[in-house]
Amino acid sequence: MKKTLLISALSLAALSACGGEETGSQAAGESGSGDTITYESENGPVEVPADPERVVVLAGSYTGNVMALDVDLVGVDPWSVENPNFQEELEGVEVVSDESLEKLIELDPDLIIGSTDMNNIDRLEEIAPLVTYTYDNVDYLTQHIEIGKLLNKEDEAREWVEDFKVRASDLGDRVKEEIGDDATVSVFENFDKQLYIFGDNWGRGTEILYQEMELGMPEKVEEMALEDGYYALSAEVLPEFAGDYMIFSKVTDTDNSFTETETYQNIPAVKNGNVFEAEAMKFYFNDPLTLDYQLEFFEEHFLGTES
Repeated sequence: MKKTLLISALSLAALSACGGEETGSQAAGESGSGDTITYESENGPVEVPADPERVVVLAGSYTGNVMALDVDLVGVDPWSVENPNFQEELEGVEVVSDESLEKLIELDPDLIIGSTDMNNIDRLEEIAPLVTYTYDNVDYLTQHIEIGKLLNKEDEAREWVEDFKVRASDLGDRVKEEIGDDATVSVFENFDKQLYIFGDNWGRGTEILYQEMELGMPEKVEEMALEDGYYALSAEVLPEFAGDYMIFSKVTDTDNSFTETETYQNIPAVKNGNVFEAEAMKFYFNDPLTLDYQLEFFEEHFLGTES
C-alpha cells in the first residue's frame, strides 16, 4: 500500500507527531477589515473570515476539530461522512473532494481546510480562502489549537485541550491502579488484508494510551512502530507485538479469519479476555470528538464502567 493511502486510511485516522511546535497564529483586524483575520499558516498569512459560516473540510482528520468548535460545515470528505460518530451531525452536508471543483463552487464556501498533499490547490484557492496542514507537522493537541486560531476560537480550543489532558491523565492513574503499573498495551488493526501495529501518534487511541495515560508499550512495538507511527506485520508474528492488553481496531468488512487461528488464540491477552474490539471507523481519528469517544471506550473496557 502506498504511503499516501496509509495517511488517508491509517492516520486520518489518525492521525500527529509528538512534541511538535505551534506553527500558526492569528491577528484580528490585521487585514484592515473587521470581519476578517489573518491566520499565519504553514505557507504564510491567509486572510480568512473572522466568523466563518460555510466551511468545507477536504481532509478527514480535521473535520472533528471544526465540529467540536461548533462551526457550520457545508462540505466534507468521504472519510468523514463514513465515520459513525459524525454521521448524525453531518446529515445533509455535501460530500466533496479536491476534485469536486464545480460542486465546491456551487457550495460557495467562505473557508476551505485541507492537507498540503491535495490536488488542485491553486484552483481551490480561487474558490475560497484555503488553509492546508501537513499531517504529522505538529502534535495532535497543538493541531486543535491551530484550527481554533483559524476559526477565531483559540480560547475555546485551548480550554478543551487543558480539560482533556486532565481527564485523560486521571483515567490513566485509575487504569494503572486496576491493571498494574507494568502492564503493557498494544493497538493493532487489520486493514486491506494487512495487519498493522501502531506507535503513540497514529490515531486509534494511541495518543491517549501512551502519551496521556502513560501506559506501557511492548518493547517490540516500540522498536518497530514508534518512529514511523505504524508497522505492517504478518499474523504469525503478532504474538511478538502483543501487550498484556490489546486494542483491536477492527475493520468489519475485511478478512479477520486470523483471529480464529491457533497462533492468535494462544496469545495471552486473548486467552485472558484482554482484547478490546473497537469499530475502526469510529477509532481512526484524533480530533476532540473522537478523543472523547476513545476516552469513554477505554474507561468502559479497562475499568468496566460506563460514562
